[in-house]
This record gives sequence, C-alpha cells and structure tokens, in this order.
Amino acid sequence: MTLSAAASRLALAALLSLPAFAAQAKTAEAKTMANVDGQAITEQDIDDALVDIGPNLPEKADPVARRKYVLDYLIDLRLVAKKAMADKIDADPEFQRKAAYFRDKLAMEAELSKIGKEADTDKAEHDAYDAAAKAQPPEPEVHARHILLPDEASAKAALERVKKGEDFAKVATEVSKDPGSEGGDLGWFTKERMVPEFSEAAFKMEPGQISEPVKSQFGWHIIKVEEKRIKSFPAFDQVKEQAAKYVQQKAQSEAVTELRKTAKIERFDAEPAAPATPAAPATPAASPTPAK
Repeated sequence: MTLSAAASRLALAALLSLPAFAAQAKTAEAKTMANVDGQAITEQDIDDALVDIGPNLPEKADPVARRKYVLDYLIDLRLVAKKAMADKIDADPEFQRKAAYFRDKLAMEAELSKIGKEADTDKAEHDAYDAAAKAQPPEPEVHARHILLPDEASAKAALERVKKGEDFAKVATEVSKDPGSEGGDLGWFTKERMVPEFSEAAFKMEPGQISEPVKSQFGWHIIKVEEKRIKSFPAFDQVKEQAAKYVQQKAQSEAVTELRKTAKIERFDAEPAAPATPAAPATPAASPTPAK
C-alpha cells in the first residue's frame, strides 16, 4: 500500500532532525503563495522550509517542483499544527521540552548570526588575510608524474620503456600501481606533501627530466618533473569569502567563550575539551593531490 502525497510529506517531516516552524515573521515584500484558514504562507516561508527539508528532497527535482512540494508541505503542516493546538498538544510536557529546545536553538542561531555580521568588517577580513599570508610565505612547488612499482626490477623495466621513447603517461597508465594518479599525474605539490625520498629526488630535478628508480615506503618510483614554480599566497579577492567566514566564526567562538566565563555552569559529567578556534583562511589548493 502506498502513502498518499499528504501522508508522505508528513512522514518526511517526522524523519527530519529539525521541525519546520509554521509561525514565521512575514516581511512586507514577501509574496503570499497560499492562505490556510486565513493564515498566509509566503515565499519567505517556503525559503525557510527549503533550508529545513530541502536536503531530504530528491537532488534532481526541478526547482519549481521542489517549491510546489514545499508549499504543499507547509499547507499540511499548518492544518495538522492547528489541529494539534486544538487538541492541547502544547500542554504535553514532552512537547514543551522539545519546543523549548528549538526555541533556544533558533535564538542562538539568530544571536550568533548577528555577532558574525557585526564582526565581519573589511578591516577584519584584511587583518585575517594578512595574518594568514604572513604565516605562509612563498615556497617552491613541483608538478610531476610518477610510475610506482613494487620492486626495482619492474621499475627499471618501466624506465627502459620510457627511455626508448614511449610516452611516460602511457607507461604509467599501463603498469603503475598507484590507482590515485591518472597517467601518473600527481599535480602540484610542496616538498613536505610527499615522503622525503620522493621529494628529495623531485625537487632536485628540472622540468623534463626523468629520474632513476627511487625507493620509498610505497615501493619504487620513476619520477618525471613536468613544471616548477614558486607558490605564492593568493590575492585577497580570491580568498575573501574564506576570510569573511573565518572572521565570523572567530567572533562567534569568542562570544561563546566569554559567556561561559561569566555563567555559573554545573556539570555532572567529565568536562569536554574546549571548543576549537576556527582555522585561518586557507590557500586554495592548486591540486587535490594528497600527501603520498
């Protein structure tokens, strides 16, 4: 037996980690999309509900269809919520406990959002950027390919094929035991991202050079250096969004820490570790290549 569309929407709501809140403040500009017993459902209500239940909707759903589904969901929610209030569900202690939790959560999110927005000034973003840039001075990078094999004999055989004129990437594709690099391509990397033996060999070579077999804990490598460059910290405009996020999260973390200092808190379990300070804005990676 299949659920009706209305029952399906209500079943979905029951599975969500957060409930949808029907009573939302309406902005003067918000367009009314439906009325339920005289109570308006606006575009803003749909936007709010999408934040809540959107991740649970099919990813490939058409945007128009998604909004129509959410509007139907809000209509059902209003009707069932109204019936629940008529049945005095709000007098139930379990309901009151959960309502208090979600009220506090919404209040916390609103307050932290306000703190973050107030802290996010152009000067604060540039200060965060300057500190991150100072902590990451320019450093050499290498773009290389490799062929990874389990023993020296196999590595020498692969090297011989390359020396005789076969394309390095082709040989890597055919015999390399590293499944994470297409055609042996490792992308750009700094010296500390690779094991010492590999880095020592790669950073001594010039573009176009091919190494003799190099042994590491992973096996035997034949390395070809494609390019070399000096990695510089990106321009402010490239990481402005990351800087803004860092500034906001730092201000929010500090605000919570100050509140904890002045509050009387009694815990009856083991004290957890202090919340981590948000990391400084990171340089966008030139390549997603992990350390080998």
